[in-house]
Amino acid sequence: MARSQETFNKKEVRSKKEKKRKEKEQKRLERRAVSKDGNSLDDMIAYVDENGNITSTPPDLTLKRKVNAEDIEISVPRRGAEAPESNIRKGIVSFFNESKGYGFIRDLDNQQSIFVHANDLLDAIAEQNRVTFEVESSHKGPKAVRVKLER
Repeated sequence: MARSQETFNKKEVRSKKEKKRKEKEQKRLERRAVSKDGNSLDDMIAYVDENGNITSTPPDLTLKRKVNAEDIEISVPRRGAEAPESNIRKGIVSFFNESKGYGFIRDLDNQQSIFVHANDLLDAIAEQNRVTFEVESSHKGPKAVRVKLER
């Protein structure tokens, strides 16, 4: 009598593969049964009500309102007749380095420290000078421009 060519390990691997194949087939059959029982696309659809909440019930079409396209405002509404704000501010030079060409001005209204560069000066300034200036936005923050000594 000849011995079987299959070792225990080979039998074990074959039985695990067979078991996995049967489990996969069983799951596939269960998914088909669930989809036939009513768990379909209609059960997965969600609706958004008029308040923006997600619900499972479709909206009531009798409550639908008609909206004119001309009534929709896309841009920011214009402001009323307001006086334009004065851009000229007053401040005191808190620090200025002439050799490097930059410094800071302390705004008298809100005590904010604003950067100033030598290229934006109209008059020569030094520390503790009272100055008038305008503020512009730069890529690093507010920047004082058109800086001149207060007369």
